[in-house]
Amino acid sequence: MTVRLPHPFAFLLSAILIAAALTWVLPAGQYNRRNDPATGRVVAVPGTYHGVPASPVGPFAAFVAVPRGFIAAADVIAVTLFVGGAFVVVDRLGTLSRLVAVIASTFRGRGLWAVAAVSLVFATLGGLENTEEEIIPLVPVLLLLGRSLGVNAIVVVAMSFGASMVGSAFSPVNPFQAAIAMKLAQVPLGAAFAMRVGMFALAAILWTAWTIGYASRNRTDIIAATSSENVRLTLREVAILLAVIGPLCAYVVGALRLDWGFNELGGLLFFGGMLAGFVGGLRLAETVTAFLEGAQSLLPATLLIGLARSISLVLTDGQIIDTILHALATPLESVSAGASAILMIPLHSIVHILVPSVSGQAVLTMPILVPLSDLLGLSRHVPVLAYQTGAGLMELLTPTNGALMSVLLAANVRYEQWLQFAIGGWTLGTLVGIGAIAAVLWLRIA
Repeated sequence: MTVRLPHPFAFLLSAILIAAALTWVLPAGQYNRRNDPATGRVVAVPGTYHGVPASPVGPFAAFVAVPRGFIAAADVIAVTLFVGGAFVVVDRLGTLSRLVAVIASTFRGRGLWAVAAVSLVFATLGGLENTEEEIIPLVPVLLLLGRSLGVNAIVVVAMSFGASMVGSAFSPVNPFQAAIAMKLAQVPLGAAFAMRVGMFALAAILWTAWTIGYASRNRTDIIAATSSENVRLTLREVAILLAVIGPLCAYVVGALRLDWGFNELGGLLFFGGMLAGFVGGLRLAETVTAFLEGAQSLLPATLLIGLARSISLVLTDGQIIDTILHALATPLESVSAGASAILMIPLHSIVHILVPSVSGQAVLTMPILVPLSDLLGLSRHVPVLAYQTGAGLMELLTPTNGALMSVLLAANVRYEQWLQFAIGGWTLGTLVGIGAIAAVLWLRIA
């Protein structure tokens, strides 16, 4: 019998209430915090966990956490709306439909090769700049592409969002995951670079192979995107695409070199959307109307993002996140170094359900697990790889990932359907992470 979960909105709202209930059951506790000059962030101080007065979150405070979650996630919500607005302007010009037609024409009769190509593109985007929310407004055009290739909505989510999450997790340069974790562990960004590139490539290939295998077993009727045999983009259409792709490229450079964040990405895409309308020949009023309609279409997605952030706020208000981390990390001191290295992966997976921000989790956990690794005689690569595998890959599964739930909602894929597919690919990715940790231990990479 198939279990059917409630609507994502109801699901996340229930999770907020469960989080509030936990604040009444678990003891409150905290680590001391300090400013970290390497990252400019406030981090936990290992060995300083202590109990604090209980501060349980009542029903009213739990509901107040919902609008607070929207405020806390304001930068993510804003960039989601700006991305939606920009791409709807491009879609209004017919350029996205033409792009789908070009891809379908290029891979006519070889749809699974297109799945591979799209998967590797999104894995690369994820690896460069942790692409998540940016995918939400692309779901309608990706679904159109999927129909033209003869694949279902699960494959569409897998070759876009799923591939991006795998790429994000194992990227050697992702500024929001690997780069932060390596800075906190005081590991040079280019250290063991060949191994990390190999890990990224292997994980992306395995996820793509898993997606293609599922797609080949679940083909759908092909709905042609165009009746033309040879479809080509015009110079104007190329210019329109560059108007929105260019800002994304600029953002990747800015994130890696100038510490840019979501605000800069939102500003770039707002400019890109306006520029696309101008290049496409729309009047200013028409461009603004299309932009606003695009942003409006993503309001359900932003609701889920805000709700997901609210869960973490409730746990923070109840002062039990550190308690949970302390309870998970303490047993690692009593097992062998090898076992501790591997067990860091499920530790990160569990914590990530409660702390859905990968960068936020790095700040919380790395200062605790890096000294523990030193105590056990482990390379500092180990806690970084465990974090990437446990937290990064958990983005594929956790319902507290607002972007995941938003993409599934937009693609009309039920969460339980996605889990049935994704758990296999997640397992393959986890094995890659375990293999990388084993290689570090075996080769004694410092």
